[in-house]
Amino acid sequence: KRLFITRGDHVDVYDTAIGRVVATISDTQGVHGVALAPDLNRGYTSNGLSRTVTIFELSSSKVLGTLPTEKKPDAIVYDPFTQRVFVANGDSGSLTVIDAKEAKVIATVVVGGKLEFEAVDGKGRLYVNVEDRSSLAVVDTSKLSVIATHDLSSACKEPTGLSIDPATERLFVGCRNQKMAVVSGLSGQILASVPVGKGCDATAYDGGLKLAFASSGDGTLTVMSTDSYAVVQTVPTQPTARTMALDDTSHRI
Repeated sequence: KRLFITRGDHVDVYDTAIGRVVATISDTQGVHGVALAPDLNRGYTSNGLSRTVTIFELSSSKVLGTLPTEKKPDAIVYDPFTQRVFVANGDSGSLTVIDAKEAKVIATVVVGGKLEFEAVDGKGRLYVNVEDRSSLAVVDTSKLSVIATHDLSSACKEPTGLSIDPATERLFVGCRNQKMAVVSGLSGQILASVPVGKGCDATAYDGGLKLAFASSGDGTLTVMSTDSYAVVQTVPTQPTARTMALDDTSHRI
């Protein structure tokens, strides 16, 4: 029940049970994202300015080491299927691949374009939004190769936020043209597109409630039913509240 909140040059570890910061992970220059590997008791931060990943211990927040990436590491995700960490290098159009158990860089996968959020299905597929190409790339996490690229431009311009329903292999893509697109990860078909706020930068999926969420910088959180693809609520937040984290057990954002 801990949140890892990136703060520019450090990460605050916030205990949601007691409502306060309980630890700090320091020297994460230009930190963007955090990936968690609970099966290995490790976490990873993507440090955009220093072009590194910081590895830390989940139980103690102790820093265990750093690894190099390419230009502007941004989104970062842990794939439990392969026990690998994938770092999206926004300015290099590549993924730095880390063997999480061995704590070493094992490959670089060239995707091309400005890479944004990532999502894994836990079955060997990784999805990453390519913002400047309005597309969604699919990567085989075992073979470390791009196996498909889906054009989203008919419904989704400049895709940013990304989340997944792994049971149905559906992706929820937040788009800068004030849309959230629902995309089949297997075929690339756009299944639906709903209106969201301006400046959407994150999406989330709650499998228990069958709801998808899009958070936008204009201070709105759009809630969509994943059964009907209808917007069921628009929740006021605060201006610039563009990203979010979902606890799908307590159903809190």
